[in-house]
Amino acid sequence: MVLPAMRGHSGSRMSSRCGSARRICFLNREGKIFPISSTFGVSQRRILKSRESASLAYCVPPAKWLEMGQRHFYNITRMKLLLASNSPRRIDLLRNAGFDFEVIPSGIDEGLPIPGEFPEDYARRVARSKALHVAAHSAAGSLVLGADTIVTIGGLILGKPSGPFDATRMLHLLSGQTHEVITAICLVRAPDEIVALKHETSFVTFCELSDDEIQDYVDSREPFDKAGAYAIQGLASKFVTHISGCYFNVVGLPVSLVYEILKTVIDGSQETGGRT
Repeated sequence: MVLPAMRGHSGSRMSSRCGSARRICFLNREGKIFPISSTFGVSQRRILKSRESASLAYCVPPAKWLEMGQRHFYNITRMKLLLASNSPRRIDLLRNAGFDFEVIPSGIDEGLPIPGEFPEDYARRVARSKALHVAAHSAAGSLVLGADTIVTIGGLILGKPSGPFDATRMLHLLSGQTHEVITAICLVRAPDEIVALKHETSFVTFCELSDDEIQDYVDSREPFDKAGAYAIQGLASKFVTHISGCYFNVVGLPVSLVYEILKTVIDGSQETGGRT
């Protein structure tokens, strides 16, 4: 499952009453639904703990099973997240937060901003393209997460530097200034349903950097695959004097926003919007 604990529509433990009988529903690995009574016997405890049984399902009266359908139960309780990125930072952030996911890089060219395009719109467009590309080649119903991080200062969008000269240019721009880090995330249900498209913004302030400090940092080669030519979790951490907003967003993924969106999906509501 994507999340360690799933709850029903009311936010309570996944159970319901049918008349006076309480029912807890399970799915086996074939997607079949079967009830477990609230009075757990030894065999039922074994079923509950068994690796052979699948996830605890939304609990409804048996009369509603056919109406809602097995597919509804299966999609809600057996979601697996596909990460459309091979970024080590994003992989580590999701893994450390306990998410169940598989890495399938999109491999698309992020391209350049469209003239007049706002930074957040550019990041959202790229994240959307990444997620849709992977979703188009994934099993129907799979949840695909695409993300894109950019740095912006003075109206300029700073992506990943093309080389040492470009990295040096970016670091001179950031020296002694406050810049914005925007990470957009897009969640798509394969093959092409956009479930959520949002972004997070953090503000980061750098100390004044000397030419030697910039050169030493560029020589470390750390800036070359990072938006804005720096890694806040790495050697560049000593340059940061202040941060406002989500730290993990600066690293490359606003984990709390991802979690919030996935909970919304599990609760059965879907939305598209923005959070800054």
